[in-house]
Amino acid sequence: MPEKKPLNLSSVSSLWKAFGYSLSGLRVAMGERAFFQEILLVIVLIPASFFLTTDGVSRALMIASTLLVPIVELLNSAVEAAIDRISPEWHNLSKKAKDMGSAAVLLALINLAFVWACVLF
Repeated sequence: MPEKKPLNLSSVSSLWKAFGYSLSGLRVAMGERAFFQEILLVIVLIPASFFLTTDGVSRALMIASTLLVPIVELLNSAVEAAIDRISPEWHNLSKKAKDMGSAAVLLALINLAFVWACVLF
């Protein structure tokens, strides 16, 4: 049997710091109108999934598709912030990257609607 290693306090500290950075990112994102609206959607839809279905797999699909939307929005906002940091000037590649991030959010929203429609109808 392998020997158990003692708890490494530096790794616990690193995890705690990473958690803090994640919370900071969520606080920053809440300032974004689209993310805030999507969080409102999450607040409504996740509890609704518990009332609309009793099947665990269906509920899991509904919740996962709902959570996917703000996840993709966070990534889209991160791409936009990085591009704006690189240069505030208009550039075709910057536009392409921002448009593709926006398209990813749209696809996540379409996925949400599709999954909920499949489960409910």
